[in-house]
Amino acid sequence: MLNRLSIRNFVLVDRLELDFQPGFSVLTGETGAGKSILVDALACVLGERADSGLVRVGCDRAEVSAEFSMPQAGLLDWLRENDIAVEAEEGLLLRRVVEAGGRSRAYLNGSPVTLQQLRRAAEFLVDIHGQHAHQSLLRGDAQRDLLDTHARLRPLADEVATSWRAWRKAQERLEAVQHGAETAAQERDLLALQIRELDMLGFSAGEWEALNHEHQRLMHAARLIEGARQIVDLLAEGDSACSAQLGAAAHTLDELTGYDPALTETAALVTSAQADLDEAASALRRYAERIDLDPQRLSEAEKRLEAIFSCARKFRVSPEALPGLLADWRRRFDEIAADADIDALRIQTEAARAAYLKTAKRLSAERAKAAKTLAGEVSRLMGQLALGSGRFEIGLIPLDVDTTHGLHGLEQVEFRVSGLAGNETRPLAKVVSGGELSRISLAIQVVTSQAASVPTLIFDEVDVGIGGGVAEVVGRLLHELGRERQVLCVTHLPQVAACAEWQWQVTKHLEGDSVRSSVDALDENARIEEIARMLGGVEITDITRRHAREMLTGS
Repeated sequence: MLNRLSIRNFVLVDRLELDFQPGFSVLTGETGAGKSILVDALACVLGERADSGLVRVGCDRAEVSAEFSMPQAGLLDWLRENDIAVEAEEGLLLRRVVEAGGRSRAYLNGSPVTLQQLRRAAEFLVDIHGQHAHQSLLRGDAQRDLLDTHARLRPLADEVATSWRAWRKAQERLEAVQHGAETAAQERDLLALQIRELDMLGFSAGEWEALNHEHQRLMHAARLIEGARQIVDLLAEGDSACSAQLGAAAHTLDELTGYDPALTETAALVTSAQADLDEAASALRRYAERIDLDPQRLSEAEKRLEAIFSCARKFRVSPEALPGLLADWRRRFDEIAADADIDALRIQTEAARAAYLKTAKRLSAERAKAAKTLAGEVSRLMGQLALGSGRFEIGLIPLDVDTTHGLHGLEQVEFRVSGLAGNETRPLAKVVSGGELSRISLAIQVVTSQAASVPTLIFDEVDVGIGGGVAEVVGRLLHELGRERQVLCVTHLPQVAACAEWQWQVTKHLEGDSVRSSVDALDENARIEEIARMLGGVEITDITRRHAREMLTGS
């Protein structure tokens, strides 16, 4: 339930605080006083589109806050899923700030949120029925959405849309393969040649490094042998070999340690150095003996490197990239091969079509049941709105989904009316009388609102084109609806206002050079005066006051 609405610098409103009550409330006032501004402010804080035109002239920003009690577990779950702090026993604060430059910010319980999140939370809280709702009800898409929403079929409708997209994607792939079969065959043949060439090369990333090392060794084998032998001669076999000199040094140190034991550690180091030097010389002898001058193997390695370089140049990649290129070609070849199996694609497409039709037929069956129920309820209400001869129907017109857009199911939804001008059944869009259309629209909105799960319903002058006894019926309907929901109605009809439990009056006045709107809660006497004004116009007489009092008492 909406508990409180706070408005700052919004259009004509300077500062306004409104506390709301459960039940049926009305908002009245002179034409142009700004009654709908309050609804616009509420729509703004619920996430509707906002621009700089909402900011009061001369102000930096407009701000609207709305406090709600927490009615639904579903809303609590959604808030927690989105990491928005809230407790079940606490309320929910929605806040929207619109800058004079056009930017806006949104908050839920003080946490910054996106407009999409704000709108999602608002879906749990409020339904707003605008005064032009009957105009949107003339559109086929709006009629379909209303039926699906009323019957709680939106999840199933979304499933149908997902299935339809999957079917269309499979169909488009099949058609693309059929139309591009020749091009795909040419690409497949080219890939086969390229894959065969790299397969024959038999090249791997690991081979590249090993082959380069082997080539370097073979190419410089003579120098490696010569260098190893020179080092062996220097270390161990020459006239002034290091090993012999280290041996002499070790012998002298052994003798000296007899005179001073402090040299023992140094003697050990020299002895160890001689042993390491001898081991290195032995290793170099073995290395020189193991290396062969192998011109044939060197030639083979060079030919192998040239073959690899040749392929790399041909396909314009580095040698190291050849294995990855081969893997990409094989993957693409497999894709084309899979696409080339037109029979398999046809089977996939038919399976996707069958899945779509299965889901769509289930939606059609549910729509048929919901359409019958909704049509009966609206027809009964039309009788109370002086449309007793009229009957509301919902037609489900089959679509050829193989040739027509089937995103929303197998049928087009069409609201129809019969019995108003003869017995002919006509689409709602063909109803001639604006007053009849308004009443039918109101009946639809009342019925669908009764089935809705949101706790607060706003009706913004939906009673346009209605008067007399019908207006009194409308007031009673809204009053009955207010027994289960919180209902707020912006109205110009005294018969509707008299049925309300609470009433506010909107007035507009000039302060200096600026125009401001204000809202006042009316007590019993003030309500009599306001309803008398609504009955009698500018001049209020005792007769109109008496009539107003009777209307309030009778309500």
